[in-house]
Amino acid sequence: MKMVSAARLRRAQDRALAARPYAQMLTNVLKSLVARAEIYDPDTGQPKHPLLAVRPEQNILLILVSGDRGLAGAFNSNILRAAMKFLESKQGKRIEIEAVGRKGRDFMRRRYPAGDGTNGVRITGELVGVLGKLEHAQASEIAQRIIERYTREEIDAVYLLFNEFKSVIAQRLVVERILPIGEIGKSEEAMAEEQTLEARKKALHAAEGTGVSVRPSDTRAIDQRAAEFGTAQVDYIYEQSPQEMFNGLLPKYVGVQIFRAMLESVAAEHAARMTAMDAATNNATDMIDALTLAMNRVRQAKITKEIIEIVSGAAAAGG
Repeated sequence: MKMVSAARLRRAQDRALAARPYAQMLTNVLKSLVARAEIYDPDTGQPKHPLLAVRPEQNILLILVSGDRGLAGAFNSNILRAAMKFLESKQGKRIEIEAVGRKGRDFMRRRYPAGDGTNGVRITGELVGVLGKLEHAQASEIAQRIIERYTREEIDAVYLLFNEFKSVIAQRLVVERILPIGEIGKSEEAMAEEQTLEARKKALHAAEGTGVSVRPSDTRAIDQRAAEFGTAQVDYIYEQSPQEMFNGLLPKYVGVQIFRAMLESVAAEHAARMTAMDAATNNATDMIDALTLAMNRVRQAKITKEIIEIVSGAAAAGG
């Protein structure tokens, strides 16, 4: 299971890295548009797109990204603990939960079985069994649903809780606000929890000999090429109005953020399972050694006892 998780982790890392140029370029296109177009109405001062509108947070939606399976150490329990900490920080608000992953869905169902907003919390959606074959369309579906609800002012803010993955030894739990959209390209973190030093050491030990990179991928060249578009000193003439362009690009931006979070969570889960299986192998080896030693001691004691009985019997017969 360790080697299977290591192989899946390498593929998950490659997928996350492959999705980065598109996300980076989309971010810089939006930065360029924001820099060259009016995003606020000069008369009313209100944003020209509803996804930019900031309202007092009374109705909150939390997208909880967990795993579908166990045997991943503390991966799921850490996510669920962070979710409960977030819910406690938002006491007095009405909170809805979109659960991505079976473990988060099952935990929230047990915690809030009524489903009718008990304690201000209720589950409004779930996406189970998709992380193994994750596609961008699934993230886009979630994004479209929450965008429609935000536009209708049914919710005032959307938060995304996931395990941010840079490498095997560079992970952290993050609660990130994705709606309303603040500064383009800058994550608005409500909570963040770094990986412990002990967990990093275990992950580093587990990665030895698996071919998994323990350092974050160097994407500076990709980021620099994408950034050149947003910072180029060129006066673009846009055929569509800023309103139309925001209508087309902002939903894609939200969808890419959700897709990125799901990709990184999948990679983090495989890394956690690889580490857990390495620890299980080491524990099993230690247990086998201890049981073998105990068995040898018992066998030696039995042999010694039998020899003593034979010698004693021979001595008694000779006497």
